[in-house]
Amino acid sequence: MKFRPLAISVGIAGLLALAACSGPGGTQGDSALRAPASSRAAPSASSRPELPADAKPEARASASAAPEEQKDTPAEQISTFALDVDTASYTYARRTLQEGRWPEPGQIRPEEFVNAFRQDYAQPRDDGFTVHVDGAMMPSRNQAVLRVGLQTRASDAAARRPANLTFVIDVSGSMAEPGRLDLVKQSLHTLIDQLAPGDQVSIVSFSDEATVLASMTPLAARTELHAAVDQLTVAGSTNLEAGLVTGYEQAAKAFRPAATNRVILLSDGLANQGSTEWQSILDRVKEYAGRQVTLLTVGVGRDYGDQLMEQLADNGDGAAVYVSTQEDADKVFASQLPATIELRARDAKAQVVFNPSVVEGYQLIGYENRALSTEEFRDDNRDGGEIGPGHSVTALYAVRLKSGATGQLAQATVRWQNPDTRNPAETSKSVDVGALTESVWEKAPVRLQVDVVAAAFAVYMRDREAFGLTLPKLGEQAKRLAEAAEDPMVTELAGLIDKARSVG
Repeated sequence: MKFRPLAISVGIAGLLALAACSGPGGTQGDSALRAPASSRAAPSASSRPELPADAKPEARASASAAPEEQKDTPAEQISTFALDVDTASYTYARRTLQEGRWPEPGQIRPEEFVNAFRQDYAQPRDDGFTVHVDGAMMPSRNQAVLRVGLQTRASDAAARRPANLTFVIDVSGSMAEPGRLDLVKQSLHTLIDQLAPGDQVSIVSFSDEATVLASMTPLAARTELHAAVDQLTVAGSTNLEAGLVTGYEQAAKAFRPAATNRVILLSDGLANQGSTEWQSILDRVKEYAGRQVTLLTVGVGRDYGDQLMEQLADNGDGAAVYVSTQEDADKVFASQLPATIELRARDAKAQVVFNPSVVEGYQLIGYENRALSTEEFRDDNRDGGEIGPGHSVTALYAVRLKSGATGQLAQATVRWQNPDTRNPAETSKSVDVGALTESVWEKAPVRLQVDVVAAAFAVYMRDREAFGLTLPKLGEQAKRLAEAAEDPMVTELAGLIDKARSVG
């Protein structure tokens, strides 16, 4: 793992050896938590969307170009990134493992693994954020893990503002696979029955071309909306651009300033008709996001265009989720979406400032394509993340402390804009070295331990090495934590780690 030095230094501080534990289920020894070469560029380049393998050479060169990594500047003590509530990487990796396949390394985003799990952070009393900062020492000398947790206040679905929802549904031939379109249709029927009377819904389908099955329709006419869903049938190729353009046109035509306006794309993300150059599609999505029409991408299917769907969500001021089972779909459409339609914060960003007299080096785990420069934190024209009610965002840092270090370790600040007025606000919290839990595996909060295991599992699948833990040792930790947490998702995580052992 490339290790970010602090303040004035002579180069890379070295490898951060996060040893396995000497506590329950642990091993001895050091090993680096390695980041892939693609994540080692300077932060400002990480926000560029990655392009597919068949993109034009000049486009790929432009996307991958990055200035040399800064070393000997005070800014190196500052870590800045846009918030992200995506979870698609975890749920798609889960499906591939359950089918006996190892996930593609490029589809693994560790922050989405961590954010898939419950955190139990305290909620704020207002519409801003609470900032939770804690951490624990690792068995290796002077090594620690730092957790920064950000939480918004949940809302009562009945008390939220009305919503204009435009569903853009892929009905191309690839959606004929069992568990794709039929799952989408059943989910839409469920959601339509749960939306409030003040909401309105538009439905657009697309294959070779886009078709408006229902223009913006009040929920009082649920029968018409259910009939439109029943018309969804599979045919043709995947003209994703046509579907999104038509969907956004419908959303713009019916835009209500006092409502939440959102486009929801349901697709496998495998565009093969119309404009398949990503940047053309991303530019259109970003344009509409500037008009306060946000995007949620819902991925389905065994073969899935993960990178495109994730980049669409990032550029569309939204989130990316993936569903492969009816349980997944019920969670997204019956539980999460009705309660989180509106926004708590626009362009939300986090900045963590490390104390150079205490910290020798650090590494943010994940968020490679959400990284920002230090100056972009308070540049309110720079895109951040859109966060809804009741959402939590977690960032983990691997930290190397200076010998005998005491005092303040770091300060974490979150900055966001009011969704309506665009007025910026900030809140911060700091943590001292003395507040770190003595042993991550023996005394740290269970949820922190789960986060470490989830992150380590993701990095292992991407890089085949993480925290010095082998898959068997990771599995032992996960099983122990599943009993302590009494959480079905942690039990599932333990099962996935066991499955990875047989697949890998």
